[in-house]
Amino acid sequence: MSDARRSGCPINLTLEVVGDRWSLLVIRDIMFGNRRHFRELLTQSEERIASNILADRLKRLTEQGILVRTDDPSHKQKGIYSLTEQGIQLLPILAQMAAWGRRHLPVTEELGIRAQLLDEGGPAMWDEFMDEMRELHLGPGARLKPPTSTVSAGQRLQAAYEAVVAGKAAAAQAG
Repeated sequence: MSDARRSGCPINLTLEVVGDRWSLLVIRDIMFGNRRHFRELLTQSEERIASNILADRLKRLTEQGILVRTDDPSHKQKGIYSLTEQGIQLLPILAQMAAWGRRHLPVTEELGIRAQLLDEGGPAMWDEFMDEMRELHLGPGARLKPPTSTVSAGQRLQAAYEAVVAGKAAAAQAG
């Protein structure tokens, strides 16, 4: 990022890092979808990001310290993208944006269920999920607190999503 900034306002500065159309969606897919490879991010996103835009956002997010890229040991030409602590700390912002969207916009049930659970779980669930992401993205021993449940926050979010998708599929077959 260049040194030319519009202002020193914290909201402005944050928007200069993650305020474009795609950056938060890339972070969302890494955070909630555990999509860590370029191909996964390209092909599994609902919004269908173009490959050149994805490459640009991954580069920018890496330069900003939101992501790190490491070589994939299984394939020399592949990279694995991981959230940094800065990236992990974006979770409360995404949770609040999702909660606002659920209240004010026509979200789909399957894509809104995680937002609902994060909203209902509040900061305690956010902290739990961020700790899980620390372990996943930063490595063993990166947690700030030991797990409080045998079923992780990430597992609960994924199970709720899968239950809604399965319910919709069953309803479509029955109808």
